[in-house]
Parts: sequence; structure tokens; C-alpha cells
Amino acid sequence: MSLVLSKVLPPFIFPDGLVCFLLLIEIWTLRRKPRAALYAATGAFMLLLLASTPLVSRTLVGSIEAESVQPDPLPAADAIVVLGAGAWPAEPPRPYIQVDGPTANRLLYAAKLYRDGKAPIVILSGGRLPWNKTLPPESDEMAQVLELMGVPSSAVVQESESGNTYQNAIGTKAILNERNLHRILLVTSALHMPRALALFRRQGVEAISAPTDFIAPPTILGGPGWPDWVLSVLPSAEALAQTTSALKELLGSAVNCVSGS
Repeated sequence: MSLVLSKVLPPFIFPDGLVCFLLLIEIWTLRRKPRAALYAATGAFMLLLLASTPLVSRTLVGSIEAESVQPDPLPAADAIVVLGAGAWPAEPPRPYIQVDGPTANRLLYAAKLYRDGKAPIVILSGGRLPWNKTLPPESDEMAQVLELMGVPSSAVVQESESGNTYQNAIGTKAILNERNLHRILLVTSALHMPRALALFRRQGVEAISAPTDFIAPPTILGGPGWPDWVLSVLPSAEALAQTTSALKELLGSAVNCVSGS
């Protein structure tokens, strides 16, 4: 699947896109086929309710994140590889560079691993999508954040051409080959780790999971009191976003298995 299609097509098969499609069917059939309109409306309601329920989203996300957990302590490696998930240059109205939450968590953990002596270099993997090529690569902003965290620029290597996880793996593999490096600590969000780890290992990289940015660890699946359980079954936009992210990872893993890439 091309990079453009991998970014454009998925929204149409995720809960929000499917709900919109079912509502269109309802509008189209409301007068001529009221029974079909009722089915479409009911389907849209049930899909939206399930996808936006925290208990459902956390269970789904937690089951994926559990696959990436590694026992402490992590072993030493030749390099720490950090995958980008959104970073923006200092352009008005932004007073300084800006990184999305997952990217910030990944960089924070990578800086700790470096300071703990787990590897001598940090490889930052993140370019731009084809329609954003006028912007500097994400790896530039990521490198600036790491420098603020005390990681010297001499220890940072940038892979700045990739636009998705598959390209992350390809570009990083080339850098590893060039520098005769083999074992890496792969730093990415826990939800993203199973798919990313499979893609890197498919390229022949000896990748060790170093997950961070956990969304739904077991400790938050139901709190000690009844208010937590009530909140866990009330729909929320955040839960819908988490469900969509989990489905994106499952879809990506399925496509990778079928295509072999």
C-alpha cells in the first residue's frame, strides 16, 4: 500500500468514518425505506457508543500494549532508536518548536536511556509526508529537544526521509549498516510497539522493545470506587480516539502480514 493510500483510506473504515457513512445511508433512505434508515441509525448509534466507551477502548488498547512490555532491566545496545510521532518547527504563532505528546514521551525516555549508559548514540527517525516537504524533517525538532534534555549533538544521528513506520525501519537499517551497528533499543509508544518491532525485525534488525507512552496500563482499568466504574462506561471523545488508534495498529499489522512489508 502506498504512503498516500495508507494515510487517506483508513479513516473511512474507522468508527468515526463508518458512523458518518451509516448516517448518510439513514438520510438517503429515511423517506423511501424507513426500515433501512432505522437499521442504519441503530448501527451508527451502537458503533459510536461502543467505540467511545472508556472500558472498551482501554481493554482494546491494553491488550495491544501488553504485548510490548519487557522485563527490567533493559540490556545495553549499540544504539537507541526513537520513532517520531509529530513535531513542528518554530513558526508563528508557535514561539518555539513543538512536539506532540507521544513524541515528547519517547524523547524523554530515550534521554533517560542514554544517560543510563544503555547505548552511545541515539538515532532519531522521522521525516515528512510528501505534502509537507516544505517543512524541515521531524528529526530536526526531535534533535533540538534531546539537546535541551542534555544529550550532546555528537551522540545524535538523524534519519530524516521516512514518512511511516515501514520507512522508519528501512532508513534506520541503512544507518545501522553504514555504521556497523546491530543491536538497538527501539523506543516508541507501547500501542505502536508490536507493529514497529515486527517491521524492524523483518528488516533483520536486532531490535529490543523499549516501550513508553502507555495509554491504558492495567492499573487504570477500573478504580477502587464506583465513580470510576461509572465513568468507564460513559462515552467520551478521548476514548473514541484511543479506540481508533488501537484499530489503526491492528489494521497496520494485518496489512503488513498480508503484504510482507
